[in-house]
Amino acid sequence: MTAEDLIAIPRLSGAIVMDDRYAVYSVTEIDPQSFDRTRQHYILDLAKRGASPIAFDPGLSANSMAFGPDGFLYFLSSDHTDSAQASRSRLWRATIEGDGTTSAPTLVADMPDADIAGFKLDPTGQKVALWSQIARDCPTFGCDTAKPSTGSARLYDGDAGFFRHWDRWIEPGAFNRVFVFDMDNGRIAGDGTPIDGADPTSGITANVPTMPFGGGEDLAWAPDGSGIYFVARAADGREPTSTDHDIYFSDLTGAAPTDLTAANTAVDTAPAPSPDGRYLAYLAMARPGYESDRQVVQLRDLATGETRALTQDVDLSFGGLMWSADGSHLLATAADVLDTPVFRIDPSTGETTELNLIAGNEAHIGNLVPLSGERLLFTRDSIGAPSELYLAANDRQARPLTDKVTSRMGEMASTITTRFSFEGAGGDIVWGQITRLEKQTGPIPAILYIHGGPQGSFRDGWSSRWNPRVVASQGYAVISVDFHGSTGYGQAFTDSINRDWGGKPLEDLQKGLVAALQLDSQIDGSRACAMGASYGGYMVNWIAGRWPDRFNCLVQHDGLFDMRSFYYSTEELWFPRWDFGGSYSEARDEYERWNPVNHVDNWQTPMLVIAGEQDFRVPYTQGLQSFTALQERGVPSQLLVFPDENHWVLGAENSLQWHRTIFAWLDRWLGEQPEAEASE
Repeated sequence: MTAEDLIAIPRLSGAIVMDDRYAVYSVTEIDPQSFDRTRQHYILDLAKRGASPIAFDPGLSANSMAFGPDGFLYFLSSDHTDSAQASRSRLWRATIEGDGTTSAPTLVADMPDADIAGFKLDPTGQKVALWSQIARDCPTFGCDTAKPSTGSARLYDGDAGFFRHWDRWIEPGAFNRVFVFDMDNGRIAGDGTPIDGADPTSGITANVPTMPFGGGEDLAWAPDGSGIYFVARAADGREPTSTDHDIYFSDLTGAAPTDLTAANTAVDTAPAPSPDGRYLAYLAMARPGYESDRQVVQLRDLATGETRALTQDVDLSFGGLMWSADGSHLLATAADVLDTPVFRIDPSTGETTELNLIAGNEAHIGNLVPLSGERLLFTRDSIGAPSELYLAANDRQARPLTDKVTSRMGEMASTITTRFSFEGAGGDIVWGQITRLEKQTGPIPAILYIHGGPQGSFRDGWSSRWNPRVVASQGYAVISVDFHGSTGYGQAFTDSINRDWGGKPLEDLQKGLVAALQLDSQIDGSRACAMGASYGGYMVNWIAGRWPDRFNCLVQHDGLFDMRSFYYSTEELWFPRWDFGGSYSEARDEYERWNPVNHVDNWQTPMLVIAGEQDFRVPYTQGLQSFTALQERGVPSQLLVFPDENHWVLGAENSLQWHRTIFAWLDRWLGEQPEAEASE
């Protein structure tokens, strides 16, 4: 498996379902020569066992597809049936039959002054919610807010929230906003009603959906179409230090929305009203300012306001929350050791049951779609293969519905992933994985993979970026360790990295590498490289100074180098404030205790440094500083900078360059005759 293979492997989306019978999904492919993306859409009859997916063409390039209660397929497209029209994201609809036959698309909504970023149809078919970035003082969707051209600068007020976030500079005064429109014979009617309140002085000012990653999951219609539940965090001076997401309800009159979870100043998210409209299920964290706190399933009686924490006594952090088709129970996913299985939750008692839906390891399950008859449609991926679509019935093990990638993966060199555990820091059990070519014999050079977060995991799941299989296919044994601070092992284990960034995690990595080498004698521990991004990049910098003589080479991507300059240049300040116990001025000693720059005089291991200029989470200047430190000390080094990438590398051509550069670096120091030996 090559980097070119990884880039060109089809990517299957989650599915939507029509008439409780037909699944519709999309597959995106990238041409490895031109790097052009193409998206093909399929319809699959779930009632016919062994049915083959049928490709269909909605008539325009389509994304964000959804079925309306009228049976039409709705979608967004920047194309137009009239080629003379300007390119702009509009809402369309078309009919589709089970055999893939579609009607010509017809226009539902076209906003001359704004692209439609997303939509959500109400369950009755009478209304539709549209959103885009719109000035808060706009009374309509996308009014003209052009300002006199007096220069290229942006002016920010100190009490106005973020001035830049993730990978974009904030447009002053503009926010993600949702407007609800009536539907009249398949077209929107009227000017629309803002759900954040028509009067900015009495309504709320916030991004809905939330930024930078929120989407349709941040909104949920009441089953009778009488209003919308949505997630928002106030865009004010507290925004960069606050995780206070609340769930609001708009009655669609234009009045200020009602804050249903104001009592909780931590995260409230994922609103899911029951099919009968009696309850609102949602997820909540307990500790303000902590983005990795445990998400507990809550159930609110909408008539009385009484709220119960259903999973308070279950040491799992849930996501993907939704109701079963008949409303008898809730479904959710949660990381559990190295898997992400599905759980059934009783809304009366909170009893939580793991569903065994996959033979062997569950790996990573997502994109749940509950169907009638106790059926569940979902995607499943693993380290070994990307997503395929599955269908389970009556909680029995699921059957695969698609084979878009599985057979193709079988044509490539086979890899095996072995899970292992060992006694880590403080005597706690720590888990890890080894991925290597199945038939390879030693000696096999070792790669220590270090995940980011730091409250994250290199669990059993597919990745288009940090992919163990493609690295192992180059002839390396990829070793990952879920050190203290990782998710999926209980909240206390996740919390344990707080104010201990370079302590227990480093000890776990050291012991985990030893355990992996003991487990697989084919791995050559004398030829080893460590690599990671974000917190993983921080740990690479930490290793360079605190474990300087262990590795032949290092790869550091978007890593934190100097904790002081990082604090004053990152955007989401709640993150370092929680993990280090306050702002830099309040907790200076803690920041400096775990500051890689304080140990830079020990640096001696060759390092490849990678950064993206659009990265505002860990600004690329952190990479420049580490590269300067390497140059000053004469340590062999390279700097790879992407001017058009953020905290991740997303572009196909950039991804290929990323992989080729890393593979050349690894081969330089871990090859048959590493450079260090060749120069002797």
